[in-house]
Parts: sequence; structure tokens; C-alpha cells
Amino acid sequence: MKRYRQCDGVTRRDAIRVGAVGAAGLTMSSYLRLASAGQVDETARGKSAIFVELVGGPSHIDTFDPKPNGPVEIRGSFATIKSNVAGIEVSEHLPKMAECADKYAIIRGVSHTLGAHPLGQKFVFSGNRPTPSFEYPALGAVVTRELTAPGDLPPYVAIPRENQGPGHLGVKYAPLITNAVPQPGQPFNVRGIQLFGGIKLEEIERRQSLLRDLDTRFHTIQENDDLLSGLDEFSQKAFDMITSRRTRQAFDVSQESESFRSLFGEDGFSQSCLLASRLVEAGVRFVTITLGGWDTHQNNFTRLKNDLLPKLDAGLSGLLVGLEQKGLLDSTTVYASGEFGRTPKINTRSAEGGRDHYPRCMFMLMAGGGVRGGQVIGESDDSASAPRHEGFKPEDVAASFFHSLGIDHRKEYHTSVGRPVAIVRDGTIIKQLFG
Repeated sequence: MKRYRQCDGVTRRDAIRVGAVGAAGLTMSSYLRLASAGQVDETARGKSAIFVELVGGPSHIDTFDPKPNGPVEIRGSFATIKSNVAGIEVSEHLPKMAECADKYAIIRGVSHTLGAHPLGQKFVFSGNRPTPSFEYPALGAVVTRELTAPGDLPPYVAIPRENQGPGHLGVKYAPLITNAVPQPGQPFNVRGIQLFGGIKLEEIERRQSLLRDLDTRFHTIQENDDLLSGLDEFSQKAFDMITSRRTRQAFDVSQESESFRSLFGEDGFSQSCLLASRLVEAGVRFVTITLGGWDTHQNNFTRLKNDLLPKLDAGLSGLLVGLEQKGLLDSTTVYASGEFGRTPKINTRSAEGGRDHYPRCMFMLMAGGGVRGGQVIGESDDSASAPRHEGFKPEDVAASFFHSLGIDHRKEYHTSVGRPVAIVRDGTIIKQLFG
């Protein structure tokens, strides 16, 4: 899969590298954990979640907040099309998303002030404005801590990786990172889950025995090291997962029917969306899917038209329609966002121009989990350069996301030194989402 290098020279990297093979064959135990049950609202309709990271910052004007009546230097070269909901129009290059607009809500006029990729990602992907001295956890880390998951499945999976780590919650709540995306119609082998090269169960059992010996030898260290704490527990879970038929089946997208697979494109993002729907169906609580490449300072319209928008259109529409077909959309919160929007005025850095970083106005999408689809919440001004009215903050959307899952965003955790930290430090639930 492509690795997109952004304009600041930073390649998308894992906040915590957890996919490498350990010398003693202990790959899984370096990052798996048992999900700890928190205090959640059991009446909430959302029981699991899928977060779609649009890394690089997609142009709001050229996607879900078009300005067809604006001057050409703002509206660009794309036309708009009507959706299946009266009054909602989107880019002409999102026809499938237009056909299922009744399934999701568009949040326009989301605004913040962090225009650098790493800071914007930390902000949006955690729901908290970053500070130099503290690392807030990714949305998925919080969900993993609060919601229980089946013991033989990873509660948190990132396809193929994600841009925000578990922060102060610690490595226990980091995701299983696949480091790859599925291929159409083929079983998906995840390093550390699938038994590669004909490895027999007896060999895995011998490694498990070795691990128990190591745990005994390093028991004293374990008691005094947060990183090693719970190693016995995580190692046993790793072994359970490696030998679990249900885990291997959950990752095998080839088991889906041909008619269901036809909802999705054959590109890596679409196949990741297909896998996400299958994982949620099996019982995984949180899945992150990444689609990068949105840093379109140059050749914005060609890159969007020929690559990014067709992928987003096929994958995200397939995910929403597929979840509904499986009877899972109402119980699965889907949240899609980049780290910021892009400048309303087209620059002249290339023949056709591009758009630069612009955190003051952006869009976000939400669906499922009690969210009422077929609506636009919020509004940008005529040039899409700012919210028309008060607008929303990333914290507000994060608070609403947790609310859909029955998690109180005001709940406080305590760090290892006793510092109280709210799940979302400053946010208000957007009630219109659930009206």
C-alpha cells in the first residue's frame, strides 16, 4: 500500500509499532490486551465504531461542502450533484455517496486553529487539543477501555495503521495493526494471527511454554514496570487469538458472498472497509481505516477526480450500505474526518492549482449509532472560509461520537501520578445529530 509523504516531510507512521515479529515469537503479546469494562450507558444504540482517517486534510469545498455559486477561484472545476435527500448536494465525483446520503449526517463549519499535519491529527483523532507535555489517547483506545469485547478477538484493529497512539492510557490499549490491506477475494493474513509457512499448533504451544518460563523469570521486573504489567494476561490472550478459528475467520474477507463484495471497489481502501464491516460483525469494538494522500497543494482536481474521490466514494458508500444490509448500521457508529480542510482560494503552484492547509473550516461525517442520517448540521459562509454562525469544534464532534456509544465524554481517568484527565477536555454534544 502507498505511503503518502506529506508536505511537512513526515511519512504516516504508527504511533506505536506493534507489528514486528519478536525473537521468541511473542509478537502478539507486545500489544494485545483484555478490554476493561467501563461505566457506559447500556441504552446507547452504538455498540461498536469505525473511524475513517482521511489523512492529509481533504478539501471540504470539493467534497461535501461545495459552493456552486461561488467564483471560479473558490468553487473550482467540479460540478455538484443532487443526493437522494432533498436539498443536499455533494461533489459530482461522489455519486455513490450521493445515493446513500440518507444514511449519514454531514457536519459543516467545523473549525479549529492547528494547521500542521501532526498537530491537527492529534487534535481530531483524539478529540483533545494537543499540549506539549501530555499525550491524549486515540478515540479507539478510549472505546477499548470502556467497552468489553469477546475474549478471542482483538477489541481494536487499525487497517493498515493509524496516526494516534493510546497516549496516557498505555500500550494495553493500542490497536492490533495489520500493516497491510486485503486483496479482493483473497484470505487476509495478519502477521501474528495467521499461522504462516505451515507452522503447526505444537510449535505455537512450545513457544507459549517458553513465554511462561520468561514470565516467571521476569516476574520482579514485571511488578515494577507499567509496560510489562499484565504480560501474563496479554500473552494468554495472544495465544487464545492465534489458535482461535473465529479470529481467523473474522479476517477472511473471501468468505463474504460475491453480491456483498460487489458493494465495494477493488482498491485497498474499499477492501479495508469490507474487512471493517466483517470485523464489527464478529465482535471487534473499534476499527480504524486509513485513506491518505489528501495533502493536495498541487494538482488538486486531478488527484481528487482520478484517485482519491473514487476510492472514498466506493469504500465509504459500500461500508454504510453493507453495514445496513447486515443489520449493523444502527449499532455501529461510523465517523470520517481529516485533520483539517483546505483553503477556499485555489493557489497557483501548479498548472491547475491546488489548495493549502485550512483548519478554520472543514467537514466531518457521522452515521449509525443513533445518528440521524439525511441531514446537514452546521453551515459555512459563502466562501467556505469560516462557519456562518458559531460552528463546531473537533471536541464537540468527539463528545458526540462517545455519546453515541454510551460513553460519558466528561468521565475522568487518572494517570500513573494521579492526575485527573477527562476523556474529552472541552466539548459539547451536538444534539441535532441525534434528533
